[in-house]
This record gives sequence, C-alpha cells and structure tokens, in this order.
Amino acid sequence: MARIVMKFGGTSMAGMERIRNVAARVKYVVDQGHEVAVVVSAMAGETDRLVGFCKEASALYDPAEYDVVVASGEQVTSGLLAMTLKAMGVDARSWLGWQLPIRTVEAHAKARIESIDTGALVAAMQAGQVAVIPGFQGMMADQRVSTLGRGGSDTSAVAVAAAVKADRCDIYTDVDGVYTTDPRIVARARKLDLVTYEEMLELASVGAKVLQTRSVGLAMKEGVVVQVLSSFDDPTQDNLPGTLIVSDEELDAKLKETKMERQLITGIAHDKNEAKIIVTRVPDKPGAVASIFTPLADAAINVDMIIQNDSKEKEETDVTFTVPRADLARSVDILEGLKDVIGFRRIITDTQVAKVSVVGVGMRSHPGVAATMFKTLAERGINIEAISTSEIKVSVLIDEDETELAVRVLHTAYGLDAPAA
Repeated sequence: MARIVMKFGGTSMAGMERIRNVAARVKYVVDQGHEVAVVVSAMAGETDRLVGFCKEASALYDPAEYDVVVASGEQVTSGLLAMTLKAMGVDARSWLGWQLPIRTVEAHAKARIESIDTGALVAAMQAGQVAVIPGFQGMMADQRVSTLGRGGSDTSAVAVAAAVKADRCDIYTDVDGVYTTDPRIVARARKLDLVTYEEMLELASVGAKVLQTRSVGLAMKEGVVVQVLSSFDDPTQDNLPGTLIVSDEELDAKLKETKMERQLITGIAHDKNEAKIIVTRVPDKPGAVASIFTPLADAAINVDMIIQNDSKEKEETDVTFTVPRADLARSVDILEGLKDVIGFRRIITDTQVAKVSVVGVGMRSHPGVAATMFKTLAERGINIEAISTSEIKVSVLIDEDETELAVRVLHTAYGLDAPAA
C-alpha cells in the first residue's frame, strides 16, 4: 500500500463528464488499497473568467480581494469531485485551504506556502477517506484567503505530498508527459521518459506549461517523486506511461542501465506571457538601476531579462527588461510614481514579444549551444531583442509573431525531431 497524491488540472476538471472520469481514476487507485489525497484545479477557463471580473472591477485591483474571487474556482471543483466520489461509493470529503490549514506568507496573489497542518488530513487518509483539496489556495496569518499565483495547484500538490510524506505525486494534465517541445507546434516532438529536476525547473521557468516553476523547485528541495501523466489515458496504474522527474544521480543511473548517453538538449520552451519595458535616459550613476528594480521587487514583480544600453548622452542610459504581461500595468504605475526619484525621461512598453529557450544539462560539457541558436535564428531572419543565460539554458526575446517558426527551426537544429513515421 502506498500513499499517493493525485493532482488534476483544469482540462481534467472541465465539466461533470470529465469530473466523473477523474473520480473513476481516483476510485481505481483507492481500490488498489492506496491512501489517496487529490488536489484539483478550477475548471478550464474558470480562473481566467474570474480574473476578468477583477480587472473589470478595477484595473489596479486589491490583491487580497482578488484572492477571494479567484480562489472560488477550486472550491467548486473540490466539492463536485467529493460529491461524485461519494456517489461512486468512495468515502471522500473536501478540505479547503483554511480548514487544514495551508499557511502562506508574503504577497497576496503570489503567496508562498510556509506550512501545512496534516494531523487531521493524515488521520482521515489512514481511515480510508479520500481527501479532496482545492489547489492554488491557502490562508495568510491574518486569516485571509490567499492564492499562490497562476499554476499554483501544482505547488499545492507537491507541498501536500511533502507534508504527508507521500510515496508519489502524480500530476495529471491534458498531455501524457513532458515533450521536447509543444507537440501542437512541432508534430515530431518526442515524449521524454526521464527529465531531471533541474531541467524541468528551467523548462517550467521559461514557458513550458506542463508544471509550474515553484512546484518543481519544491519537489527538488523535498525529494518528492513526481510523475506527469495524462488524465485521458487508461487508468491502469501498473505501467504508468508518463514522464518521471528525477534527480541528476537517478538519471545517470538509468542511462547507465540502458547504456545510453545523456542528450545535449532536453527541450525547447516558449512563453508569450512576457512584456518588454524600456526606461529611457536613466542617469548613468551608482544606484540608478537599483532605484528601478527595488520597488518592483518590493511589489513582488518578477523581472527577467535585463539589458542596459548606452544612450546618446554619455551621462544617461536606457534600461530594458521584461516582466510577466499580467504585471505590466502595475510595473508602469510603480515606476511612473517614482519618476522624479529615478530621473528617467519616459517608459516604452511592448507586449508583442515572446521568449524562446533552449534547455539541457548537456550544455555544461558541450560548447557552441548558444552559437547554434543564434545562427539558426539569423538564417531565418528572426531578430533577437534580448538574451539571458544560465548554466543549462539560453533564452532569447523575439517578436511574438515569429515564436512558432523559432521553436520549429531550433527543434530541428538540435536534432530533437522524432523519426518520420
């Protein structure tokens, strides 16, 4: 008997027919004698609908009240799944974030899980009851509802798995694993059997939609075994067909068993949720750049690519950077409010950009990865607006209209295409 956390995304919960399918899958696992907790997302499109209402209410909405609104989507699906399981003869109940509680800290709409009280939860699971938990939500120290940011249900699932010392955390999505790139863009994308935590962390951080960044980081930190599966495959658990997220050491051991070499590049990711900001004619002096990024950090706005270019005037500079598109309005509002302090001339924004990234642990031992990327894009006339790198990743900012083309040509250039059928 194992203790398993099962997480189902929005497409898996999109309507009662799919919720019944999820319930049948959960029942199958329960019938095998396993202890089960289920973490659910809101129905597909529901969170976007609720966010839209918040924006209609106020362009610069109160994040605490935003959390009250958007947390309701997961509350609905957790209750519906618990009802459906009971109708199938499975003992189940929903546990809202404040009932466990899942304690969170830092900023509303981007809260971080600090702790989970699992006493009652584990007791219920040991007694054979399925715990259905709404993902994405928790409770602040002042007892107010909080949310973990978009995609936060993955983080909820990994956090619950770590807290209850689960043997496995299965993440069910609308795809049957992690692919070398989005198979909707590249028909010859290949499913990966194994991906390291580090590679998955980079892929998630640069736009791969399979797992949320913080969930991967938490899994790596806590040593949670994670599998990515499709909720639309046969529910048989004997031969799981998905992708296993493993440590570097585990990957090396698996490759040694199969006498295979580690791939240079694991995947190509893209992200169209970027916005570019150019702050022009900033005084070129110590502390000027800090005066831009410190208030953004204080507002929990994540800044990604950064470029500082010389302006025509030697004592001034232009600072270019990217933020999540959803944070563009707040970023501009914050900086405009500090215009006299920072001393810039004006702010230029562009939402028609996208980030394309090449990821792979093989970069550590193989030179020329970035050169191949730049050459391949140049040959197709794709202009690079910004660049950022890490030890196992190279990212470029390009025009949004050229995203799919860039992904396809890079996938081919790095030899990731599956053999033709």
